[in-house]
Amino acid sequence: MKSTTLVVTRPSGQASALTEALQTAIASIAASHPEQGWQAPQILALPLLTIVPKSDPNVAAAIRTAMQTADLAVFVSPNAIECTMRLLGDDWQSIAQRPIPIGVVGQSSYHALERHGIGREVNLPTPIWMPGNPAQWDSEGLWKEIQNRFPSWAGRRVVVFRGDGGREWLADQLQSVGAQVEAIAVYSRIPLSESSPQWEKVLNADTDSALWILTSSEAVRHLGAVLKQQCRQDYLASASALCPHHNIARSAHEIGFGVVLECHSGDAALVSAAITWLEAESKKPH
Repeated sequence: MKSTTLVVTRPSGQASALTEALQTAIASIAASHPEQGWQAPQILALPLLTIVPKSDPNVAAAIRTAMQTADLAVFVSPNAIECTMRLLGDDWQSIAQRPIPIGVVGQSSYHALERHGIGREVNLPTPIWMPGNPAQWDSEGLWKEIQNRFPSWAGRRVVVFRGDGGREWLADQLQSVGAQVEAIAVYSRIPLSESSPQWEKVLNADTDSALWILTSSEAVRHLGAVLKQQCRQDYLASASALCPHHNIARSAHEIGFGVVLECHSGDAALVSAAITWLEAESKKPH
């Protein structure tokens, strides 16, 4: 079997769960099909972005104030949940003093809420609104899920927790139907320095047998900028990209990936798609 490489580009603090899930799936296949001589791929980490939580006490104060009158809280990602809870340091319901509905785009965020006991309270559990279809785990899917939850959005107050410079699409939809939207940035994204030694091993890998797992459009654009700066725009022409959203896939096409694959959001879908790619690679001639 030919040697292959998986490049995991998530931030360092979030990559371990995905990497472990990939390793477990690969080991399971190797154990169940020993006759195939399955060669485990090299898994490389390239955290294209680092998530830096806000520490300004003014941000925590803004959250507490906003939640006193909010009708809905939206967390755009698990990062938004973890960073908000770190800022507050208190039980979520004690901040709002009532069970305010929470909107999230997918299962990873749902599980992040569960880890903080949100939605599982014994008395008056927090309603959690999320798209039911994994194919719609994005802002568009969340809008479809929540737009009819209230008889009218006019005058409804929505707090959106996100990173600096987050996507405006959902806020625009809410405002278009009369909602009052307040966006609170609870973290920043710091691009991986082009001088970081983490680039060297990845950029020396054989791109013909490399699958890049990309989970952020901003991270993809940073990758393209670094390669352009290094005059290596053609580097990705023979590499494959795996993207859990069409916006990320579009960005991957734009920076020059030769093959761009799409899958549903969530680690399970990413692992399944990566295994499918590995199996297809194993059948190619050496």
